[in-house]
Amino acid sequence: MSPTADQPPVVVDAVPDWRAQGLALAADVLAVVGPTARYVEHIGSTAIPGMAAKQVFDLQAGVLDLAAAEAAFDAPLARLGFRRSPFESDHVPAGIDDDPGRWAKRLWSRRDHPDPVRHPDVNLHVRLVGSPNERLALLFRDWFRAHPEAVPSYARFKQVLAGTVADTGTYADVKDPVVDLVIAVAEPWAAATGWAPRGVTAAGA
Repeated sequence: MSPTADQPPVVVDAVPDWRAQGLALAADVLAVVGPTARYVEHIGSTAIPGMAAKQVFDLQAGVLDLAAAEAAFDAPLARLGFRRSPFESDHVPAGIDDDPGRWAKRLWSRRDHPDPVRHPDVNLHVRLVGSPNERLALLFRDWFRAHPEAVPSYARFKQVLAGTVADTGTYADVKDPVVDLVIAVAEPWAAATGWAPRGVTAAGA
């Protein structure tokens, strides 16, 4: 769930330099949260060439202990304008009979910085290395990067949805089952290609 769930969703056409911006943001965050974070990567729609998106960069940090990350990240991230969100779990995909605790995370967000060009809006999702939600975020991004022919349809879906619902919370609730369908298609691709999550530094995202 978004920390701005009560605000109207605004989805815009892809911007060519989003990926470069995301890499730079990931490097900035990694510089202040390492070595607690094993990596920080640019994820989400702004990390997918040609994908329409809300103008918020999503980053993922992989850690070995969420409680330790919570204690270690608050102060340095606050200096970058981030605040920790109360949302501490991810959507469990439909059809998966799994302990919701395995989908735990921590979330820090930055909104409305006085210098938005240098410090744009960001969500930092902190997830356990090896967890299913860590894997899902990377698989979603990498499947779309490997299948650019699927990008226009998903982008159009998001744009139509954003123009239909009143708030970002409803937008996310409707979008989650569609993400589940994408992952259902992506899993056979991952198995066939040998894809696996990469615990790498931001430079490799």
